Amino acid sequence: MSTRPNRYDETGDLRTTSARWEARRLNPPNPLWGSNGVAFGPDGRLYVAQFLAGQISAVDTATGDVDVIVPMDSPVQSPDDLAFGADGSMYIADLVPGLVWRRSPAGEYSLVSDDVANPNGITCVGDRLFINEMKPNGRLMELFPDGKDPVVLTEGLALGNAMQLGPDGHLYYPHMLTGQVWRIPPDGGTPEVVAEDVHEPVAVRFDQGGVLHVLSRGVEGIVTRIDLHGGGSRTLVTSGLKGLDNAAFDAENRMFVSSYASGGVTELHPDGRTREIVRRGFDGPYGVTVDLGGTVYAADHYRLASPAAADEGEPAGPSPAAGPGGVTTHLLLPFAHGITAEGGLLHYTSQFGNVQTYDPGSGAHRERARGLNRPIGIAVAPDGSLVVAETGAGRVVAIDISDSESDLGTVTVLAEGLDQPTDVAFDAEGRLHVSEERLGVVLRIEEGGKTVVVADGLGAPQGLAVLGEELFVVETGPRRLRAVSLTTGERRIDAEDLPVGPPPGVVPRTEPALFADIMPGMARRFAGLAAAPDGTLVLSANGEGTVLRLTPKTGDQPER
Repeated sequence: MSTRPNRYDETGDLRTTSARWEARRLNPPNPLWGSNGVAFGPDGRLYVAQFLAGQISAVDTATGDVDVIVPMDSPVQSPDDLAFGADGSMYIADLVPGLVWRRSPAGEYSLVSDDVANPNGITCVGDRLFINEMKPNGRLMELFPDGKDPVVLTEGLALGNAMQLGPDGHLYYPHMLTGQVWRIPPDGGTPEVVAEDVHEPVAVRFDQGGVLHVLSRGVEGIVTRIDLHGGGSRTLVTSGLKGLDNAAFDAENRMFVSSYASGGVTELHPDGRTREIVRRGFDGPYGVTVDLGGTVYAADHYRLASPAAADEGEPAGPSPAAGPGGVTTHLLLPFAHGITAEGGLLHYTSQFGNVQTYDPGSGAHRERARGLNRPIGIAVAPDGSLVVAETGAGRVVAIDISDSESDLGTVTVLAEGLDQPTDVAFDAEGRLHVSEERLGVVLRIEEGGKTVVVADGLGAPQGLAVLGEELFVVETGPRRLRAVSLTTGERRIDAEDLPVGPPPGVVPRTEPALFADIMPGMARRFAGLAAAPDGTLVLSANGEGTVLRLTPKTGDQPER
């Protein structure tokens, strides 16, 4: 286990203070912001790219110690894979802006190429550097740190990803869309298929004995071992590690894997047994909600998941029924950011344009809207329609889902001309409120789309929730919870030092683009808030990767 228990700060302590609320973690914090490309460095440590954070950390696989090497405020925006050259330089595939970086052994950054779309799989062969593109009809290229023009070895990749030089001197790489593994000589030539019908391939890796391992990105955590020296026989290992992303073998031939869905670093044994090196957990989380039975759900970018609460009075930790890191994955998804529960259903948004409904009981999915401009916050209106903060369009829209014969609903604009609407919430009288993150206000939307300021002077307000006659808002700038009386307008600070946003002292760089070429890019962080049926609040503590439950102290129970 890691001796650095928290990616937010080095103490691991929950520092939230409040005179009105008791704050408790429903799952442990985790040290990484997801985990993607991995590679052993010259110092013997495992280097882990964290795409969602724009960060790269080094892990001591013997102790689990984690050190940040490429911080969030470096020139690198969205590292998805990395490799080391013969001189110890680190080469980084910066996916969203389409850049490839060199970080020298002295820690200096230089741009190798800006001529790659969706750069992902990257590998070094001695002092040579190769990269592929994660896009339809992608390219595999050789790049030159000295500035020479790239050389295209082949085109037509159906979403390339993690690749490596094989013992036969060929570069091996997956086609994610077609379930194939291909190879090509580093000096060019005709590419050829090595394996077909491979389960959801995301990375190809060779162990110290030259055995090919193909990782699956699916829920079962499958690794396919392929005998390239004999008849091509296959052995499947099912690890149960959801959302595998990449792997690296150390000098003792131990395999360490990453997960885009839950982060962490795990040793995977040949028989499928696992040993946690760095705790897994939430990549975010983003939005949170609570159903009528009290189950907490979190939208966690790549999945829907739940924290596993510790017993009252006990420190947060995994329960026997919990998944890794005290988090249970219900569903791997393309993307999920805002979420709300209503009548046994979960409605959720993707910042990449979709709104969907999921039935946890049956597993059924229904698409409710598509083509929206960065939808985030979502709530169910009194009439049953879905109300969404369409952040990128500056609108709040309603989606009528009453037609049982159609999945897609009818979209109606409730308010437009807003700046950056982020979350929405209804009060007991059915009045609609929206947080305006950039303007620092909460508005009430009235008939005809008119707006009334409910609270102003706020610091980057995001998540909203209503309990009784009070509206609660997460101010992600000053990291506090603000309460606003909906009857008198009185305001107060209810909690401070919330672990939301980037670590203290880190100045966020300009956020990466929402789309990269034709592929999804980077979603914005969102600190969601929800009211539970028992009068508590649950908060997305996305700075440390937990969900917090805020329970009123004696005498401070809000009226419901």
